[in-house]
Amino acid sequence: MILGVLAPVIAPFPAGKQDLLVTLTGPSSTHWLGADTLGRDILSRLLYATVPSLGYALVALAVFLLLGVPLGIIAGYRGGRIDSIISRVAEIAMSIPAVIILLVVLAVFSSNPVAAMTTLGVLGSPGLIRVVRGVTLVVREEAFVTAATVAGVKPVNIMATHLVRRALGSILVQASVFIGAALVVQAALAFLGLLSDGDRPTWGGMIGEASTVISLTSWPLVPPGLIIILTVMAFGLLGDAIRDATSDESSTTVRRRRRTATVVPATEKLDLHTEGHLLKVHNLQVSLDNEVRLVDDATFTVGQGEIVAVVGESGCGKSVTALATLGLLPPGLHVGGGSVIFDGVDLLAGGPQAYAAVRGRGIGYVAQDALGSLDPTHTIESHLREVILRHEKLSSPKLKERTQELLQQVQITDPGRVLKLYPHEISGGMAQRVNIALALAGRPRLIIADEPTTALDVTVQAEILHLLRDLQRSTQMSVLIITHNWGVVADIADRAVVMYAGEVVEMGDVYTVFKAPRFPYTAALLAADPSVSPLGERLETIPGRVPAPGNWPTGCRFAGRCPFAIDACVDGPLPLRIVPSGSVTRCIRAEELASEGVLDR
Repeated sequence: MILGVLAPVIAPFPAGKQDLLVTLTGPSSTHWLGADTLGRDILSRLLYATVPSLGYALVALAVFLLLGVPLGIIAGYRGGRIDSIISRVAEIAMSIPAVIILLVVLAVFSSNPVAAMTTLGVLGSPGLIRVVRGVTLVVREEAFVTAATVAGVKPVNIMATHLVRRALGSILVQASVFIGAALVVQAALAFLGLLSDGDRPTWGGMIGEASTVISLTSWPLVPPGLIIILTVMAFGLLGDAIRDATSDESSTTVRRRRRTATVVPATEKLDLHTEGHLLKVHNLQVSLDNEVRLVDDATFTVGQGEIVAVVGESGCGKSVTALATLGLLPPGLHVGGGSVIFDGVDLLAGGPQAYAAVRGRGIGYVAQDALGSLDPTHTIESHLREVILRHEKLSSPKLKERTQELLQQVQITDPGRVLKLYPHEISGGMAQRVNIALALAGRPRLIIADEPTTALDVTVQAEILHLLRDLQRSTQMSVLIITHNWGVVADIADRAVVMYAGEVVEMGDVYTVFKAPRFPYTAALLAADPSVSPLGERLETIPGRVPAPGNWPTGCRFAGRCPFAIDACVDGPLPLRIVPSGSVTRCIRAEELASEGVLDR
């Protein structure tokens, strides 16, 4: 393209200058690539033809990208009816014979090359829509997209920054292939005489002119044909190189990758509608495709300034409950009933608008995968600026000051340096600190942390837990932490909520749950956890496994693994109830087992 722009300066002859004495001659010292049918210098015409030839191909590419990328990302990210409409329209467009449409357009617009290339871009875009949609379907499930959503980042910003950048490799490959194809189509149409650009030469037009004298000499076909082949190959190699570069970056990123508790009054009726709770989750139900129930009765509360831990084995429904509370269930999962009330507002009843109003500013989120929650194509500063500007309108100096303040708040000692780094350049512990800073950017009243220390070593785990506890004390925010580690519960939580097979089976203040559990599953979990078991003692094991969703037994779901189960345990559904210790349990034998002391530690 640069050579084409400089053609008036570097070309040996003007594009239209004729010398009939040298018609159809081969390469010489005067005409390095020979002369054509009218004695015009082939090298000069190739240089002058560069701008129109590549320019028209770029027109097609621009239309191809402007339609394919936004529609593909919208279809993949939004899903549902929007996805169906865009996909069906794309499939219909792909079934239309492109050649026939091009010929019609050329006939209507008098062989106008811009109209032809615009049409080619429109006809080619459905293929790009499908590719970008496929990439987006995968990327939208990654942790950093969830983190951005919970932080309150608008969907349009998520699509325009995070999703586009992650799909960039595939987009560039498709673009490099398409621009080469557009160049070939343009040359073919010009060769057939279907494109007209006045007196300006094009590579395809030069091939068309040379074909008329192929019986006399084939040389005039070689230079334009060769330049088209080399240009198409160059575009392909460039796309592959960029794809490999973006893939390498992603691979690098992947590789690096107690306060006094308030006891519930000992009454038989369980009342979750008392005042003072910041978050109230009641009878929450989550189903897969509205058929298989994954969470059946998640019921718990989080008070203002309180740390509540939800604990249980893998597969008990802890993370699904957290995502349902946040309104971020993956495709296929649906809330089938219950309520999620935050600060007096029923988020489930309010729908997306209610959730949008509290994400980031009311509720923050810290994911399990520290590095995966950060977009590898953004610096730490870019992450923080995006979330801060979603909630506050700050000048550039104030914004810079706020980003450094957040990193200092999570005890990062050199915020100026860290702000300039990319996620793959920091450790897992520092990445989790950055995630906590992102959750704090909107000044939330509640943070939901989904196993925030699972992927970290023991020393860093302790640091992150102490950080969360210090932040809770300094800001008086509430924390809902999801974990399977009783050591984490003992270290940080005020109350514990135990889940088993999709339902809450016990709740109570941490001291009571540890010393006097009132559900056999809780006692078994504590006995099997090395972090809270006495040194030198043999760890207990729980026989069997958590029953799969859809195969839950009637009555107590732990009965098949419980050494204290009796026939009455499986006679029918067991409601939550308060027992004399102040704990909430589903066990119908809680008082009997407590009197025998078989569950106490």
